[in-house]
Amino acid sequence: MATIEEPKNKLKLYSYWRSSCSCRVRIALNLKGLSYEYIPVNLVKEILKLNPLGYVPVLVDGDFVVSDSFAILMYLDEKYPQHPLLPRDLHKKAINYQAANIVSSSIQPLQNLAVLKFIEEKVSPDEKLPWVQYHIRNGFAALEKLLKDHAGRYATGDEIFLADLFLAAQLHAAIKRFNVDMTPFPLLSRLHEAYNELPAFQNGMPENQPDTPSSSTT
Repeated sequence: MATIEEPKNKLKLYSYWRSSCSCRVRIALNLKGLSYEYIPVNLVKEILKLNPLGYVPVLVDGDFVVSDSFAILMYLDEKYPQHPLLPRDLHKKAINYQAANIVSSSIQPLQNLAVLKFIEEKVSPDEKLPWVQYHIRNGFAALEKLLKDHAGRYATGDEIFLADLFLAAQLHAAIKRFNVDMTPFPLLSRLHEAYNELPAFQNGMPENQPDTPSSSTT
């Protein structure tokens, strides 16, 4: 019987409580039962020694450093195979990649702090929220169509996979932070409720992190 590899040295996760990219990784670590040291990062400051872009999350595993949530998740799944993040079925795997990429390429980058700061300075502070809501709605419409023939209890069936990690973090941000009306997205709303029932997901959410401001719940 194959043994499950555990970290020889405690994993370190450089994270920020509100970062949805960090949230994806926190959920994965929870699902895999991997203990880790949470190192809060103030996004106003740079962490260029660990990530050339200066963004979180960054995972340190012994003497190996990897940044970018997608890369981190693939690394964790290869090295720590408990609770696989990708299904064996090729078609289902492709849908997971597609859903994750809609979030990571077409939604999340357009709501990050650098983009919102640019809009605030170059356009108007009043345009930040409409900008974010517009792009989230577009992405969610695409996800509703993509997943309608594949979803079960979760995004691509009755097991939790990669797409769920990306969706859970983005849904939380859309609802709690950006006040997106979810009425047009019944499937995503149902998935959001399902994720709320899972401790591994809830323990990874922004409001439950060590660096969450005491005055904030979102």
